[in-house]
Amino acid sequence: MTKSEQDPRDLAPNAPLFAAYLRGLERRAGPGHPFITPGHKGSMSLTGAAVAGDLGLSGGLDSVKLANGYLEEAEALAAALWGADFCRFSVGGSTHGNQALALSLGRPGDEVVVSRTLHRSMLIGLVLAGLRPVWVRPEVDPRSGLPAGITAGAVRDVLSRHPAARAVLVGEPSYVGTFGPVADLAEAAHSAGVPLVVDAAWAAHFGFHPDLPPHPIAAGADAMVTSAHKVLPSYSQGALILARGERIDRSRLARGFEATHTTSPSGQILASIDASRELLARQGRELLGETLELVAEARQRLRQVPGLVVLDGPQVDPAKLVLVLPGTGAHGVEVEEEMIARGMPLEMADRDTLVALVTLADSSSDVSALTDALSSVIAQRRGEPRAVPAAASWVVEPDPVLTPREAFFSPAESVAVEAAVGRVSAELVASYPPGVPVLAPGERVTAEAVGALLDAQREGIRIAYAADPSLATFQVVRE
Repeated sequence: MTKSEQDPRDLAPNAPLFAAYLRGLERRAGPGHPFITPGHKGSMSLTGAAVAGDLGLSGGLDSVKLANGYLEEAEALAAALWGADFCRFSVGGSTHGNQALALSLGRPGDEVVVSRTLHRSMLIGLVLAGLRPVWVRPEVDPRSGLPAGITAGAVRDVLSRHPAARAVLVGEPSYVGTFGPVADLAEAAHSAGVPLVVDAAWAAHFGFHPDLPPHPIAAGADAMVTSAHKVLPSYSQGALILARGERIDRSRLARGFEATHTTSPSGQILASIDASRELLARQGRELLGETLELVAEARQRLRQVPGLVVLDGPQVDPAKLVLVLPGTGAHGVEVEEEMIARGMPLEMADRDTLVALVTLADSSSDVSALTDALSSVIAQRRGEPRAVPAAASWVVEPDPVLTPREAFFSPAESVAVEAAVGRVSAELVASYPPGVPVLAPGERVTAEAVGALLDAQREGIRIAYAADPSLATFQVVRE
């Protein structure tokens, strides 16, 4: 059966939340009129298609009192699929999952070992939980300027110097698809008596095809968060939080989940997570096999472009298409602008790196058109080859002074960029993508960090989360 021949309703018999959503749509189309939220009442007469298909969990998929337990049933099925003891569906993305996990790990002031390549959402989780990060850095591949995975040796070294640390938090795979040995990381953490928590936002497909790495839970991690909407066909913001074993306090994780989740979750998002889970259980190997073939073919074609490096290897997600441009002399932001003009926006572009996201929804003709366009645009934009730099997100060394929480709640002031150097940052500043902090709350503002951010800005990269994205001023802790 081809993708175009599939009827999504076939998933419903084994997807209780998705089935409840379909029944909710039928009820809405029938007689009667609801007197509950959402306020649009299913009508598109006021705000149009922006509310099409929107049903709440409460009163839409289930009763207002949630008497039927459809969500719990769907979460139990997902826990079984991933081999976990605990699963919750989130409509707040992996951002919410990271913050809920941070709240489950320790007490304010406790140390946790944290990969510096983690997304800013986990750092804000540290603010909420009051945890003190002890940073561990990945090695950077000189051929690509991109991070490799965190090594178990690096984790053991940090844990030996910080024996009171309460957990190890890593992001596997990274935004650019590189990953480390999660099984070895788990062993290193467990040898020190602490859990391994993995931000696997980009790894919802891991473990469901023999040519893919195992997912973190299968590799020995104690908890993971993953986004159902990045590679799987869930609605935006759909994510899963999974945990197993006794190293994670599941009751506290549940409390952290509820404390940071909406009390009015979108039934449409939740139903799409359930449908994606059933699709993965039923046809994951077949569909992922097709996707892996498409990416392999795209990589092979793009390797023919002179000077272009196509990221590959045993520690790279085989479903991720990452291109390194310096050898071509082309500027990634200019390539991105032309791809947008051709109706093919890319997942990421900075001066030296492009990421094109290929998923289960893409066809052979889609990916063929992508490779044709990329080859053409890079040829048009070709210039003098340049050295391969490492982006600031991966190499700027943090200089912590206060905990993220202390800095976040300290009185702050805005000062000119020249005066900020040497002061303690009150804000998180990152180039985006990838959203990895160059400066975090509580870290000293260094000339290196400021210079790296200004360089990124000059190259057309968005500066995210800063109070002043022009970087004329920085928010620092008042002295």
